[in-house]
Amino acid sequence: MDQPITLKNNGQINVVLNGEKKKLKVLHSTSKEATIMKIQTKHAALVEIEEEMSTLVGMDEMKKVVKEIYAWIYINKKREEQGLKVGKQALHMMFKGNPGTGKTTVARLLGKLFLQMNVLSKGHLIEAERADLVGEYIGHTAQKTRDLIKKAIGGILFIDEAYSLARGGEKDFGKEAIDTLVKHMEDKQHEFVLILAGYSKEMDHFLSLNPGLYSRFPLVIDFPDYSVDQLMEIAAKMMVEREYTFSPEAERKLRDHLIAVKMEAYPGKFSNGRYVRNVIEKSIRSQAMRLLIDDSYSKQELQTIRTQDLVFKE
Repeated sequence: MDQPITLKNNGQINVVLNGEKKKLKVLHSTSKEATIMKIQTKHAALVEIEEEMSTLVGMDEMKKVVKEIYAWIYINKKREEQGLKVGKQALHMMFKGNPGTGKTTVARLLGKLFLQMNVLSKGHLIEAERADLVGEYIGHTAQKTRDLIKKAIGGILFIDEAYSLARGGEKDFGKEAIDTLVKHMEDKQHEFVLILAGYSKEMDHFLSLNPGLYSRFPLVIDFPDYSVDQLMEIAAKMMVEREYTFSPEAERKLRDHLIAVKMEAYPGKFSNGRYVRNVIEKSIRSQAMRLLIDDSYSKQELQTIRTQDLVFKE
């Protein structure tokens, strides 16, 4: 029988996950008056993933889907315990969205969730692209793809820009990689999870070329571009993590730049959070050069990024 855990006044609970003691924070309470809540250990995995997801900017639809996946797996297990029919639980997924929208981050979170729910034995993430699957001669591609799947057993195989596998036409070895993936995602569907990711438009075209693929991916998650406000929130989080801050003028300049670059960017070519991270990292290096020359090392100056430090080149 599941043992309840008492929530202390600080909003945290102590639970044991995979043999390790962890402190988890409960994000939502349905009672305004309650200062003590009880939460059952059987849902500790969801609580932990919710806490991690709460640190991600935006992604409301993705967060909803992750909770639905948890509920689906959990209730199917309960149905199985009662001798009821259980739907085919293929968890292969498709992530559609532009670069820098958090697809890889979400894939890692899912690996952790599936490990805690005993869906996957390891929960690790193997990242791959066309060059990792496609070989140089007949038979080479199938072997490379099989080797990659073998590494992913117990975890998630994440293939970015998956549509590139279909770019070369019928004679291209990419088709051999697709055929091998399809075979193994059926034969070993409970041993690993395959996630295909890429631009929305290109992924839709990819599926139209391979109609048999669509039915094998019951979970399709869209990752929309970030708004300027969300990009500024991402920038603020990154600065806090690095113990830096923008001067008010630098913050305004960054916001104005993001508004302009989003308007001017070719559709699908703006790299969202990745672009912001690159700007911050380059600006930190620029600030270091300025301070070196100015010979100014006060704590405030060491922490402050000013307008002259901002670097917007990709």
